[in-house]
Amino acid sequence: MNRRTLFKLAAAFGTGLVVTREAVAGGMIKPWEWVQKRDMVKNTDGTPLQFEPKGKPEEHPEVDDIAKYPRCPYCGMSRKMWNHSRHLIHYSDGLADGTCSIHCAAVSLSLNLDRLPKAIYAADYGAKGKVKPLVKVDDASYLIGSKLRGTMTANSKMLFGDKAAAEKAHAAHGGKLASFDDAVTQAYLDMAKDTVMIRKRREMKRKKGGMMHKMH
Repeated sequence: MNRRTLFKLAAAFGTGLVVTREAVAGGMIKPWEWVQKRDMVKNTDGTPLQFEPKGKPEEHPEVDDIAKYPRCPYCGMSRKMWNHSRHLIHYSDGLADGTCSIHCAAVSLSLNLDRLPKAIYAADYGAKGKVKPLVKVDDASYLIGSKLRGTMTANSKMLFGDKAAAEKAHAAHGGKLASFDDAVTQAYLDMAKDTVMIRKRREMKRKKGGMMHKMH
């Protein structure tokens, strides 16, 4: 066997090894195993893991959450500015996603199919103070479709930790009282129209910003 043939065989063998390694890292992972086999994947681009929440696992992400998660990862809005509608999803692996609204929380839940949420928090709209505290959504009430201004949606969905406060807001602003399951379901139903609305609104702001820049 001459040297040229030997080099060709070595090259072919090396390529085969690369394919085998890629197959182990990618092809051997079933659609529902990406989170479970996270350590096998070095490059998450082009995989479901590219959408996973950034940052380290947290035991209590709800403590000082605005400092930890200052901006919504899906729309880029300030969670401090929109603190009255913010949400926080704490997944079973310790990672957390802090969003500006239930609209973006619904996006997080849909992108993290294999992460079970062990706790979901939302701002108590009825609480006093400039920055609303977070409460667990389990026993809270959402006011859907009221006159209160919505965040990332034309169909308002605000949470109240106190039932009496929710009923008072309902009487004053209309809408209907509902659970988190009802509210997140409505968020998905509203997603198409809200996405179109948000795109148009942002395009208008970009054009307006461009005109102001030209004037200066």
